[in-house]
Amino acid sequence: MKKSVWILAIAFFAIAFIATAAPQQDSQKPAPMPWAYAGDAPPNTPPVPGATPPAPDPTPRHTPTSTLSFTIAQVRTGEGDWHPEDHGQMPNIVAHGRPPDVGRCSQCHLHNGRGRMENGPVAGLPVEYFLQTMSDFKNGYRLSAEPRKGNAKRMASMAKAMTDDEIRAAAEYYGSIPFPSEGWIKVVETTTVPKTKLESDALRIKLEGNETEPIGNRIVEVPDNTEATSELRDDHSPFTAYVPMGSLKKGEALVTTGGGGKTVQCAICHGAQLEGIGPVPALVGRSPNYIGRQIYDLQHGARKGPWSGLMQKATEKLTAEDILNICAYISSRPVPSAAKAAFDKAPVASAAKAAAN
Repeated sequence: MKKSVWILAIAFFAIAFIATAAPQQDSQKPAPMPWAYAGDAPPNTPPVPGATPPAPDPTPRHTPTSTLSFTIAQVRTGEGDWHPEDHGQMPNIVAHGRPPDVGRCSQCHLHNGRGRMENGPVAGLPVEYFLQTMSDFKNGYRLSAEPRKGNAKRMASMAKAMTDDEIRAAAEYYGSIPFPSEGWIKVVETTTVPKTKLESDALRIKLEGNETEPIGNRIVEVPDNTEATSELRDDHSPFTAYVPMGSLKKGEALVTTGGGGKTVQCAICHGAQLEGIGPVPALVGRSPNYIGRQIYDLQHGARKGPWSGLMQKATEKLTAEDILNICAYISSRPVPSAAKAAFDKAPVASAAKAAAN
């Protein structure tokens, strides 16, 4: 009965905001939000023919949030699970993938589904939403407005190769893991930020030293501990998102009131506290880079699956600055008390407290 009610509600809002065809992004033209899409990334350097990559360092490594130790090779193969207390037994597709066509889900989305700024946070996603997303990838309905976004293309390729049983196993596994209630992303309003560089599809890291630069009209999201996040892939190592001064207040107006007709209140579909409703995903506490890419992709028709018409209409009047402000505000919001209670009851809570002590 509850499922039917939500389907009817979504259908109602989809009719209310049905979209006309959104403008398509030129396949050769980068999206105009390089802070979210890594549009300032240097071109990939081709490997030297015949060169043999160096063997990984065999020294056991440690992170501040875990008592375990792993070598770099173990981290790269997925054996290095820093926080096994976060989750139950991983399905084979999550832990190992199915080479050569399907990589392991935990490589990018991490063992507990928190993901990083360059990919999706899948922990706690409604199973129905997860299944629909994978169907959209498989059928060419979910693309990236930035043609150089390589991991979006890899997701589409893997979705086509995965079986329905593999997709459902991943959906139910990640859907059972609560998203962090606090401490994952800290949002800071500022005029200056650390100088950074791009390491991968969209992972930005701080340069050595303490040099800073003006923030400009962008969000700069970086791991607090570069080594733990980038090299060791510690899925408890947090991020800081630096945002322009005043962006939180502007974002709040857009999210909570619609900004005087620019958009609609996000709570209509995503819940009063943006905690998610039924098959509609939660927003609070997620990466602002990730949220920004999704808004822009929906606005420009790169995402065309079911329910996308609703989001196209809701975002069609937003400027790049509006999107930035919305992302800053949403990422700064605390997880609602009900979701926090679910997190605190999960195995991760005791582990996090032990690490803090």
